Amino acid sequence: MKARIAVLPGDGVGPEVIGEAVRALHAVAKRFGHAFELVEAPVGAAAMDRGLGPLPEATLGLARESDAVLFGAIGSPRYSDPRAQERPEQAILTLRAELGLFANLRPVAPLAPLRHASPIREERLEGVDFLIVRELTGGIYFGRRERRGDFASDECRYTAAEVERIARVAFRAARGRRSKVTSVDKANVLETSRLWREVVTAVGRDEFPDVRLEHQLVDSAAMVLLTRPAEFDVIVTENLFGDILSDEAAALAGSLGLMPSASLGEGGRGLYEPIHGSAPDIAGHGIANPYGAIASAALLLRHSLGLEREAAQVERAIAESIAAGVMTADIAPPRAPSADTRAAGNAVLDRL
Repeated sequence: MKARIAVLPGDGVGPEVIGEAVRALHAVAKRFGHAFELVEAPVGAAAMDRGLGPLPEATLGLARESDAVLFGAIGSPRYSDPRAQERPEQAILTLRAELGLFANLRPVAPLAPLRHASPIREERLEGVDFLIVRELTGGIYFGRRERRGDFASDECRYTAAEVERIARVAFRAARGRRSKVTSVDKANVLETSRLWREVVTAVGRDEFPDVRLEHQLVDSAAMVLLTRPAEFDVIVTENLFGDILSDEAAALAGSLGLMPSASLGEGGRGLYEPIHGSAPDIAGHGIANPYGAIASAALLLRHSLGLEREAAQVERAIAESIAAGVMTADIAPPRAPSADTRAAGNAVLDRL
């Protein structure tokens, strides 16, 4: 098949890990006879360094015209002033809104060879395999903001329609898994969470009676994620809670560097990125973990291009590379030699 993919490496270690994901996509195209056109564009601090905004119009245009977007990471100490009018992080929020990407999927399935890398006891990781479905374009990140002297406010707002559409994504995903959805909110305190709970309950009752639904408060869910994570199948939650819980869930896998994500809307186009940040402290050293970025490329193949066999091959290549001991410093056992970014990428290519 033919596909156009926008490649937005971003800042810090973004270009390093996305470089390995791009190599994997080229290898998939060669092996399976596809024609992928990968077009790179600046975003975040990399764009600001060129005198452009965090999300240049040309970059946004490329994203709109592409079948999928492969995204690295954004953020730089050079633009870390929270009072600044323009910050690199604005790029990803604008991209999600402009492309209508309201559903963020973050799979969590710890690999057995990496249980040493998790701070969680091994017996608690047995059978862990769940999906976090995070609402992405509503909530406190997109509400009105105000700052006057020593007063500040951030508005959290949701509509029933926004909750309905993300709930449907979660219920559909659960039908292909173990048919259980856990909706996470703070309904004992927040009015938006009360609306959330009411709407999710109605969608489950009226449209997905075959899927079991349970509700958990976010503080309780945060505890269960670390004490009984195997109980979860699909977690659906609002923007802020999903941001926090998915990073917490990375502790189960062993490292943020392993975790992929897919941001989807109503159509086939999606944005795919590892969930880690730009990690400026290790940028340029060639030691960043590329597995999360390569796994994000696998999600791109699956969700935007409909290439399930190819996606599974990439995921298998990652798992086999790790099982063979090709581990970057963040996941390598104590006192064991670690692989650099390129060596990890080469291991995946060898197995493809």
